[in-house]
Amino acid sequence: MKPRTGDGPMEASKEGRGVIMRVPLEGGGRLVVELTADEAGELASSLADATSG
Repeated sequence: MKPRTGDGPMEASKEGRGVIMRVPLEGGGRLVVELTADEAGELASSLADATSG
């Protein structure tokens, strides 16, 4: 078995009909979220709004 660690980059990949996002967390572990294509687009738009000046 592989050890479960939070080390590694943030990832997003298309798997089946959805998008799987893996985000490393402080203290170890990863947050894994499955999104639809529409939800992923909304998230991208929200993040762009939040990070623009």
